[in-house]
Amino acid sequence: MGSLLVLVGLGFLVFWIHHNSSSALSQSTGISGDVLSGTVFINGTASIAKTDDDYICATLDWWPPEKCDYNTCSWGRATLLTLDLTNTILINAVKAFSPLRIRMGGTLQDKVVYEKQAVTFGLNALYGRTIGSDGSVNGPWNSSNAESLIRYTVNKGYSILGWELGNELSGDGVEARVSAHQYASDITTLQHLVEDIYAGFEVKPLVLAPGGFFKPDWFADFVNQTSKTLQVVTHHIYNLGPGVDDHLIQKILDPSYLDGELQIFSSLQSLLKNSGTSAVAWVGEAGGAYNSGRNLVTNTFVFSFWYLDQLGMAATYNTKTYCRQTLIGGNYGLLNTQNFLPNPDYYSALLWHKLMGSKVLLTSFLGTDKIRAYAHCSKNSVIHVSTENATSNGTLTLKQESQNHRTKFARMSRGSSNDGNIREEYHLTAKEGNIQSQVLLLNGKVLNTDSSGNIPSFDPINVSHSDPITVAPFSVVFAQIPNMNVTACK
Repeated sequence: MGSLLVLVGLGFLVFWIHHNSSSALSQSTGISGDVLSGTVFINGTASIAKTDDDYICATLDWWPPEKCDYNTCSWGRATLLTLDLTNTILINAVKAFSPLRIRMGGTLQDKVVYEKQAVTFGLNALYGRTIGSDGSVNGPWNSSNAESLIRYTVNKGYSILGWELGNELSGDGVEARVSAHQYASDITTLQHLVEDIYAGFEVKPLVLAPGGFFKPDWFADFVNQTSKTLQVVTHHIYNLGPGVDDHLIQKILDPSYLDGELQIFSSLQSLLKNSGTSAVAWVGEAGGAYNSGRNLVTNTFVFSFWYLDQLGMAATYNTKTYCRQTLIGGNYGLLNTQNFLPNPDYYSALLWHKLMGSKVLLTSFLGTDKIRAYAHCSKNSVIHVSTENATSNGTLTLKQESQNHRTKFARMSRGSSNDGNIREEYHLTAKEGNIQSQVLLLNGKVLNTDSSGNIPSFDPINVSHSDPITVAPFSVVFAQIPNMNVTACK
């Protein structure tokens, strides 16, 4: 009977956050007597957005070992020029995604002159230019160096997904800025290069830009002038402020603070929809906290509450790809800079990649304003549910209801448990309940690589389909629910 059903996946990301900071940060391994209930509603009539199949992306940066922030040097040999590409854990970590999109670039890419040995994703947009005392960029872009690099990769047979021009030069810029008009002209130059060099190729690399922080007026001018030359509009996210901020954890666990990014996603989606361009949105770089993040915060379990919420939020607004800063390097790497071991967010990203499909469903939560809920059709032909509970003093139970028709909610079937009524659940928690731990538990068991550097498998627990989903304090839950027919996922 299962082979005759349309099996789908739904994902819920749930925050349940205490506004009392001291209470929210106290670590508890037990469950208090408080149990709250809520209901997640999913409109299964039609999808509201769609990501790329390979939504998860990670970055590699240029920063050298000498890059230090707040007296902490966190980059080691994770630079593009010195990273040990033969490391077994690194190789297996990337292979586990099959494939993982990698964005190569960063702050220093606009200062790099490429020799023939370098292969990168980001191109130097300042080559041949001068920078005024006010940060404004003068003169046209000299594309000769970029052309040499692109031709080199073609001659070597390297497969490049896309070429991105510049890094954080849009709007007000960071160290320099380029006007929207000039940037659009530069993109035309790059597009002509790509068309010429890849002439005869059935599939050509994408042209991406501007890789900066979203400024509505600047982005509107830029997009309107690149409707025929640009395939991807990229923007960066560091909404938590500097890594040195002592209130970083409070921000991560504060839904009202995290909601501040909603307006950016919404504005960019509206801009692209109304501009007449065929370009799509990517988050080209997102590390949450700038200046390399913060040790024992952005490389620990607590950061998954920010990261997974970002993945869900961005997808809801039709973001096609989300590039995490970084794969390795700094204090926000998916992998540990020194020993390459996966940090908790690596496993969160891999679970998302394996379970969450490209179709995004409209989702709402009835219960408490501390809850996040996101729903997707699943990659694995099952209903997928992901929940997060970021409070220390209670347990959350969820029931799931789906809306296949506009005016009626249909409750999931209840009854005796059999192979057709089993839900698979993946509960992620921090070791010993310490949300600043770098050790992650899946269903109570430590996730770690083996002696050969292999990434562990994800083994779910089976729960009766008729039972509500229970989310323990400070935990993330992914669930897959079979035997549910949702129109949007056919």
